[in-house]
Amino acid sequence: PFAFTLLFILGTHEFGHYFAARCHRVAVTLPYFIPMPLSFVGTFGAFIQLRSPVRNRNQLFDVGVAGPLAGLVVTIPLLLIGLALSDVQPLPSEGGYILEGNSLLYMGSKYLIHGQILPGNGVDVMLHPMAFAAWFGLLVTAFNLLPVGQLDGGHVTFTLLGEKTQFVGIVFVAALLLMGAVLWQGWLFWAFLIFMLGMGHPPPLNDITPLGGKRRVLALVTIVIFALVFVPIPLKIIP
Repeated sequence: PFAFTLLFILGTHEFGHYFAARCHRVAVTLPYFIPMPLSFVGTFGAFIQLRSPVRNRNQLFDVGVAGPLAGLVVTIPLLLIGLALSDVQPLPSEGGYILEGNSLLYMGSKYLIHGQILPGNGVDVMLHPMAFAAWFGLLVTAFNLLPVGQLDGGHVTFTLLGEKTQFVGIVFVAALLLMGAVLWQGWLFWAFLIFMLGMGHPPPLNDITPLGGKRRVLALVTIVIFALVFVPIPLKIIP
């Protein structure tokens, strides 16, 4: 259940990019899945590779936003089903476990299914494998929507702000470093990865034509989605 759910979510995300690119006649590869055997989820995600440049900001936006939106369309139902299959139980009194972080969307989903804010009052939901995979799918969406570099959020931000995106990237990398020092050390890895890949964004062939009106509205919706799925502390070890 865990592997099928996770690969289905990651595959749907990448095929969202793939079909958006094909719709705009942009040359693109099929998705590549990245194995990560020593991790607790077994994968570092997936990606596609564009083999030709996008022509304008509208195409760049469509290709960039299609992945996260497609992924969420399947992640949310799978999360709700997984939570319905999960029991609410007392937290171990002796410690020695890991708590998954709460995003606003994840917290609301637990409240919708179980009628209470979790964790709370010494209890939490013990995740079914499907629910855990869907939670990780939300986390992947949050990572991808960071508004920097070549991430999906970086594509969306560039279509709105153009060259100012690099300044936004610098601010977010600084914020990730701060959160890595204060909240969760994993943010230090993400800050380093983004810095190595570059905080800038190459322009499309036509960088003069602005983003269309309806796409601007969808871009703002995407920013709201990022706020709903972002997790300041993805994992917390209870010693």
